[in-house]
Amino acid sequence: MSVQPDEINRELAPQGSHDRAEAGVPLLNIANVLTIARIVLVPLFVWALFVDGGHETRWRVVAAAIFGLAAITDRFDGQLARKYGLVTDFGKLADPIADKALIGAALIGLSMLGDLPWWITLVICGREVGVTLLRLIVVRRGVIPAGRGGKLKTLVQSVAIALLVLPLSGAFATAGMALMYAALALTVVTGLDYVGQAARVWVAGGRARRA
Repeated sequence: MSVQPDEINRELAPQGSHDRAEAGVPLLNIANVLTIARIVLVPLFVWALFVDGGHETRWRVVAAAIFGLAAITDRFDGQLARKYGLVTDFGKLADPIADKALIGAALIGLSMLGDLPWWITLVICGREVGVTLLRLIVVRRGVIPAGRGGKLKTLVQSVAIALLVLPLSGAFATAGMALMYAALALTVVTGLDYVGQAARVWVAGGRARRA
């Protein structure tokens, strides 16, 4: 998950004001509840996806519905946290974990069922792991702002996965794979862009430290 613009503002704010602001935020708030719900929905989604060997029409529809519900919580938890001042350390840690668990479980599950080539799953999951490691490496030297490409990538991934989970055939199944290839292209392009931004932040941060 990319860093949001208001997270950049929090980085620029005095650390003391950060701590005081988050100290008064209850851990059990609506944003965190939605994040936890998304984590809980992941194993339920996997279970529904694999019922009766993974190719039973009714359960594939149930799996798609669970995935869609989980994806919707991803749309709102961050917005609610920022809008109502409900940002917590738990939320900042759990939210990206929930995102990656949902997308990763869906891709791996579809590949195990033979509905998605493994190389696509490996490329997308590899990109997410790589970006996470890069973020950990450069976080002390600067913040990389979120781009629209990352948000579009997540949206296209989610829609493509939902279509592939549904028991569709013909043109609808073809549309699902077409969207998945589009998601793959966005995944690679945004990943390369992130590498470039990370390199610039690392170099700029190193110069600032030496100055």
